Amino acid sequence: MDQNLHLWIIPLLPLAGAAINGLLGKRFPNKLVASIALFFTACSFGYVAYIAAAVFPHLAAVPHIESYGTWIQAGSFRAEFGAYLDQLSLIMILVVTGVGFLIHVYSVGYMEHEGGYYRFFSYLNLFMFFMLTLVLGNNYLLMFVGWEGVGLASYLLIGFFFRKHSAAQAGKKAFITNRVGDFGFLIGLFLIIQHWGSLQYNSVFQTVSQYGVETHAGLFTAIGICLLIGACGKSAQIPLYVWLPDAMEGPTPVSALIHAATMVTAGVYMVTRSNAIFSRSPHAMLVVACIGAATAIFAATMGITQTDIKRVLAYSTISQLGYMFLACGVGAYTAGVFHLMTHAFFKALLFLSAGSVIHAVGGEQDMRNMGGLRKYIPWTFGVMTVATFAIAGFPPLAGFFSKDEILWKVWSSESLRPVVGEGFNKFLWLVGITTAGMTSFYMFRQWFMTFFGEYRGAKHDQESDHAHGHDTHDDHGHHGAPHESPMIMIAPLVVLAILSFCGGWVGIHNKFDGFLSPVTKLQVENTPAAETTLMPHEQEKSEESGASTELILMITSVGVAILGFGAAWYLYKAHPEKPAELAKSAGGLYTTVANKYYVDEFYGATLVKPILLASTNLLWKGVDVTLIDGALNGSAAGAQETSRGVGRMQSGNIRSYAGWVAVGAAVVIGYMVYVGVGR
Repeated sequence: MDQNLHLWIIPLLPLAGAAINGLLGKRFPNKLVASIALFFTACSFGYVAYIAAAVFPHLAAVPHIESYGTWIQAGSFRAEFGAYLDQLSLIMILVVTGVGFLIHVYSVGYMEHEGGYYRFFSYLNLFMFFMLTLVLGNNYLLMFVGWEGVGLASYLLIGFFFRKHSAAQAGKKAFITNRVGDFGFLIGLFLIIQHWGSLQYNSVFQTVSQYGVETHAGLFTAIGICLLIGACGKSAQIPLYVWLPDAMEGPTPVSALIHAATMVTAGVYMVTRSNAIFSRSPHAMLVVACIGAATAIFAATMGITQTDIKRVLAYSTISQLGYMFLACGVGAYTAGVFHLMTHAFFKALLFLSAGSVIHAVGGEQDMRNMGGLRKYIPWTFGVMTVATFAIAGFPPLAGFFSKDEILWKVWSSESLRPVVGEGFNKFLWLVGITTAGMTSFYMFRQWFMTFFGEYRGAKHDQESDHAHGHDTHDDHGHHGAPHESPMIMIAPLVVLAILSFCGGWVGIHNKFDGFLSPVTKLQVENTPAAETTLMPHEQEKSEESGASTELILMITSVGVAILGFGAAWYLYKAHPEKPAELAKSAGGLYTTVANKYYVDEFYGATLVKPILLASTNLLWKGVDVTLIDGALNGSAAGAQETSRGVGRMQSGNIRSYAGWVAVGAAVVIGYMVYVGVGR
């Protein structure tokens, strides 16, 4: 591909929108603010669509790399301003700009009565700019700029209602937790620079291609685990997942943007982009797979007990991201990215539909105060039904294809055999299929509690949602029946429902896998060991037995989804009194799960409190106040006393001056006598 595609235009368009609204938007009417934000986002998506059309016929020529000049040069190290377009980054920018634009459209109606309207859309555009920088940069340093940028934008948007203490705290929690992960990411980048002398993708991957697969933990393992720590922060994996549920304090469109199209997908993208590194370390891949599997099932258990409609979806996101990491950990990078794409469709739809529900019932987020809403908000009910069946894995919806692909690849993979022997991938599959059943259960639990039965919220209509810290729209203060959202909010939901229904069809006959395989096979086919150890999931025992096994696993997956639906129907539709009885009989176990296993409290007692105490008593009172301030204040006081003493000599009294002259003369004479005697 010879032509210059001017890829820099894609991220700079949202940045222009952010700058205009951020600097001048306070003077603009809301309609102009929204128009600016939508215009630049739509232009970015339109240009991406044009690029996709231009690139698709020339896929053999990618990656397409553009360099705009040197950014940093120190000795032999050099980092560029540049863009890197291949199949992976093309999928990512389509998802980011496409889903991001739909969220922007929805936000126009959802945020209509909020203060700081211009600020919100400026931050939203800024988020898009940093995410596009992250996925389009041609080196790890530019990726890190975008990586930190989405962290900043998430801090601004999660804490958008900054006058509310819980929102401000949630923003800080997200920011600080991600800094922990970013420290590991930086160590990984430093190791890459130290050993390979560059952060440019083409240079790093070319160098890496000269290495074989590690037979024991070594350089690739160290780099891989350091990069994974960063991914655990951004993509909310154990142990750094705790910020994501609290991110619900931001407006609902922010939740959709973070969970579906931008920040949390960054970790999965980074691991996939770095597959040439991870695939050469079975130990690092084992860690990725284990963290993904553990996070998937751990978050799913917490989703079962949540009553806040947005928090159910938050734990669902953590769990689904675990699925993606599980796929990457067994070498099925294409399956992980496939699920990333379909998840963006149905998770954005779920969050925006939840926002429509919240809008309908006056700001209420507790599902126990909902029920029967399908009669009041039929459009929202219809689109959320599509999203619920999609995430549960029912065919022929999008989630079925991507989740089934992950479970099949986990079952058939042998990439972890050099580390843990045979059979461990079957255990990982068991964790994955159990998580699938739990996902179906808690999502249909939400569906039944929200839309079926009788409306339970009438007695709460007079209560203020401020007491619960929910989104505070002026039109949420109604005291009548729930009402459907305006069409500017419904229209994006319909588009996302269509994508959630048929978006997975691109995976039929392994078309998606074939499209992305040039990226995931990057520089590994030259390594003989890679053919047997690195990616053995691509070597089927035989075509017939593989197909029959995959069919059995697919039927099992659908059966588990149906089982989850049936359990939710029995408990929350047929016998709604049963859940309270089961919770009571479970006793402490239910309380523990409902309180999220007290992980936040554990972190608070073992990490936050000691750090605060050390910071207050040692660093602030000890070092800052006593040592630094004491030294500075003491020297200042000494200088002040000296100046006062000297000032007394300047009294304006002639006799005083004569006395001081005499004293001075005596001192001089004494000194001369002393020197003379010394000689």
